[in-house]
Amino acid sequence: MANARKHVEEALTPGLTRQVWSGDYREVLPATLQDYELSAVLPAVFYMFRFGQRRGLGRFIETFGKEDGSPAERRRSVTVQRVAERLGKSDGLASFDDDVSQAILADLLLCFCLENAKRAEGRDQQVQRISPAHYMASWVDLPQSMAHLRFVPDMIVAMLANQEGEQVAVNGKGDKGWFPVCRPHRENMLLRPFSRGVKIRPGPLDDLASDHFDEANADVGVDQLLTIRLAAEFDSAPLGARGEPKISNQRPLAELAGHRFSEDIRRFLRAYSTEVPRHALVDMLESCIAIGMTTVLSHTTALLLEWAEEGCIPERSKQEPAAVLVDCSNGVDHRIRSCAEQSMDDLTRRMERLPETLMVLRLLDYHAKHDRKILSSPKKPIATDWVNLLGDLLHERNERQPHAPLIHYSIDQDASKLADELNADYPEVASALRNAEVQPNAAWRLAHGLTRLMGPALVHRHFSSFIDSSLMTDRPNGIAVKRKTSRGARGGRRRDVRSLTLTDPALEYLAHVHLLPSGKKPGVRKLSLGEFVDTLRQRYGFYVDVIPPGMSVSNELLLTNRAALERRLRDLGLLAGVNDAETMKRLRPRFQPGGDD
Repeated sequence: MANARKHVEEALTPGLTRQVWSGDYREVLPATLQDYELSAVLPAVFYMFRFGQRRGLGRFIETFGKEDGSPAERRRSVTVQRVAERLGKSDGLASFDDDVSQAILADLLLCFCLENAKRAEGRDQQVQRISPAHYMASWVDLPQSMAHLRFVPDMIVAMLANQEGEQVAVNGKGDKGWFPVCRPHRENMLLRPFSRGVKIRPGPLDDLASDHFDEANADVGVDQLLTIRLAAEFDSAPLGARGEPKISNQRPLAELAGHRFSEDIRRFLRAYSTEVPRHALVDMLESCIAIGMTTVLSHTTALLLEWAEEGCIPERSKQEPAAVLVDCSNGVDHRIRSCAEQSMDDLTRRMERLPETLMVLRLLDYHAKHDRKILSSPKKPIATDWVNLLGDLLHERNERQPHAPLIHYSIDQDASKLADELNADYPEVASALRNAEVQPNAAWRLAHGLTRLMGPALVHRHFSSFIDSSLMTDRPNGIAVKRKTSRGARGGRRRDVRSLTLTDPALEYLAHVHLLPSGKKPGVRKLSLGEFVDTLRQRYGFYVDVIPPGMSVSNELLLTNRAALERRLRDLGLLAGVNDAETMKRLRPRFQPGGDD
């Protein structure tokens, strides 16, 4: 691929190559489309909300790693055992000072606070992540680089803060909002349930050393205490990120999905943050983020496919998620699982068109922003107008963009120059770049050629890993499972197939959040099973007892799928019904909502 990029730089310009040689387009989806660990997102979000900046390098490896060796060797040297040995000698955990007690402490850390690389077991593996057991987890720089989280925390903070402007700004005293930035913990709906015992010393709120744990007046669990003691080994929270400390206020193009995610997490935390046991709260909150990320991605897929055809983004009220069938049996019924896998395959195939569509957007963006005669539209916080402008250029709507033919002519010249450069090493790509009969639109032709040069396997592998990360695939609180299967006869090529499922934490979260009444009404509302199933379909695109568009599923199987959902809701204590009448089957909460102000 390095050789291919060199050819592109020779034919085009290094500036154009830098912009297009990527898999992302932040104006559409402000994240790096590669794998990330969703369970590590919350501590980074805590840090951003508390200090109003992106987290930089802290002192975790310096404190718990070896003093000598290369950076990679020092990272690998940080194990749960080494952490336990240091904490066992500290004042806060002074009784853990022999081999047996330190082994117990190491197991407690691995169980409640820390996670090894690749989720490996054992006390001698490299530590890579910290769980959000307490707010003080934000003081620990795990993962070491924020780049490993692919800008997902930034996107979440931007959606929840709901501000205007280029960057997420620090809120002043008296600013309205459920998720203010750089304010005391009690004012932020997300920080409040995780900040038990944390006080702020007098002085500037953005002082990285201002947080401290009140030993005399706080009652915390073992997992929270271990996280607090771990953070106490540092003098302060990590410094802000070098070069780019500000939090970008870029929100997803899927405006309705982002609004619904923000609304869901606000309503859930406001009602249940003090009522749900914290272990269950973390699981349900991570399921909430997985559902939100997945819905944003499915909305984005539907929007970009329509943009490619029509050149404009639908209005917010008309935006809909992509449809996918949910396997409510969690794989127990192989017929339902097979249909759910087929539905997910259909969605994945539509998503596979996104890398090429994003390449077209990057190409048009480059030419549009360098043409001074084109009036630019704002890109932040939501770039709908800008993407619609690029759609006018793509479809050569001369009445709106008179310079569209000139841009297409310039892109056509780029495609011709690149084809000449690739003749010797990539003749198939060169032929496709010249073939205007098959694809008359120069932007699509050049985008297709560049995507092939980048390597479709590499591009789609990264995008596929981003999908798996957002779904929390195969995790206890995720919303999808994956298995390997063979194509054709035995011994054929094996491939991964996914099916959308709803684990118990995800199901509990969805039931509890939709039992809440609108506005400020107390208690819970009446919600029948039928209304709940309809809400899943209309709000998230999760189909249970209705055939997704483009599929063929028997009514008998759909009824079986609905019955499986009903059975699981009963087993979880979330469904009550005195008889078989559908209207009498109503959801009920396991946890009663609190009276949070």
